[in-house]
Amino acid sequence: MKNKAILLYLVGFLGFYSKAQHHEQTYFPPTDSLVIQKLATWQDYKFGLLMHWGSYSQWGVVESWSICPEDEDWCTRRGPYSNSYFTYVNAYQNLQTTFNPTQFDPNRWAMAAKNAGMKYMVFTTKHHDGFCMFDSKLTNYTVANSNCPNSKSAYPDLTRPIFDAFRSEGLWVGAYFSKPDWHHPDYWDPKFPPYDRNPNYDLQKKPAKWESFVQFTQGQIMELMQNYGPVDILWLDGGWVQPYTETSPKWGYKPVDQNIRMDELAAKARKVQPGLIVVDRAVEGPNQNYLTPEQSIPDKPLPYPWETCMTMANSWSYVPNDQYKSSATLLKNLCLIVSRGGNFLLNIAPDPQGRWDSTAYERLEEIGNWMQMNGEAIYHSKPVAPYEIKQGDTGTWVFTQVEKSIYAIWIPGKENKNPTPIDISYFKIKGVKPLNQNNQTKLKNGVLSVEIRNNPLNTPQVFRLQ
Repeated sequence: MKNKAILLYLVGFLGFYSKAQHHEQTYFPPTDSLVIQKLATWQDYKFGLLMHWGSYSQWGVVESWSICPEDEDWCTRRGPYSNSYFTYVNAYQNLQTTFNPTQFDPNRWAMAAKNAGMKYMVFTTKHHDGFCMFDSKLTNYTVANSNCPNSKSAYPDLTRPIFDAFRSEGLWVGAYFSKPDWHHPDYWDPKFPPYDRNPNYDLQKKPAKWESFVQFTQGQIMELMQNYGPVDILWLDGGWVQPYTETSPKWGYKPVDQNIRMDELAAKARKVQPGLIVVDRAVEGPNQNYLTPEQSIPDKPLPYPWETCMTMANSWSYVPNDQYKSSATLLKNLCLIVSRGGNFLLNIAPDPQGRWDSTAYERLEEIGNWMQMNGEAIYHSKPVAPYEIKQGDTGTWVFTQVEKSIYAIWIPGKENKNPTPIDISYFKIKGVKPLNQNNQTKLKNGVLSVEIRNNPLNTPQVFRLQ
């Protein structure tokens, strides 16, 4: 009965098309009952982990983008090879010959994520550069190839032990996969210089060449679906790889039609992984089962499933001495996202040796301590009016509902001041219980007064309205 109730709720919640103001896309609700059920469970999970990791971590550069010949800040090339584009690309591709993460310990990552209250993870099995973090049989450009020192390690296929470690801790597993592949000769033909992120040849003149790439891409995704155990989410990046129309987003200098037949691919994947959630990012249509605002939080609840993906530090990929957000900021973001109906996918980037920065572990421990006390206001929650009450620089109230319970979450400002009294008579309650027993509350004539005590990290404080 519980699953049936969840299914009916989600069908009602998704039973309309809505123009997404934040993403400027139309959402197409799934029709597969298994996907609908799985999506409902995913929405209850609220908090997940994303990891960007590849051979590029050795240079501490923005993942993949420095080999893209576009005049954008994130494509800037630095270092001893930066004076020549082709010299740089050759050196970048040779990073496979020195990638050797000898301190790789996925079990430690998984345990830290679980203790932080994360319920699912998404790992970059392949980014735009085409370097596979799994043992693909369709290319030699992998961590398991003999050219890569990692192939001689105890974990020549890095994806498998990562998936196994997180599953063993009870987390869902998601495979990030880049649809574009800048290493593949049927995407960037080596006979021609690339001019942007798109294919560097005329697909209409060479349809067989593009079909070869389609088969390669579908083949690699099916390797992940067939050979790596249960996969819950297929998280596809590189949204410019999509059928081209006049209304399609324009990425790069010369957008072209790049149809990899996603309907066909999703159907094949779900034969192996029933109920698979497919996230064809930024591609409007039925294969984008939830939307993914990047490094941003919508300013109000959205009427469809969505997930903010955001970095714990500044960069998606490893950068030495990167600056990490405080636990207060990360928890503030979590509460804002959840109160607006979304999930929070938080990125941590391993270094070349396969380690997380010690600060990442500290943040996860602090988040986990907070979740142990306050998680009942986060998991399984839905947005509830009035959604948000701002009190200037002092802070902000947001609200969630779990079944019949209402939670008021105080997000303090920078100075950690007590909130001013608020009228919550709207909820018709008889009392208020602070989840942090150090806090003091007073409810009189529907007006709530709160005194925050002993909050050294300046983290959000939760109150159950009864």
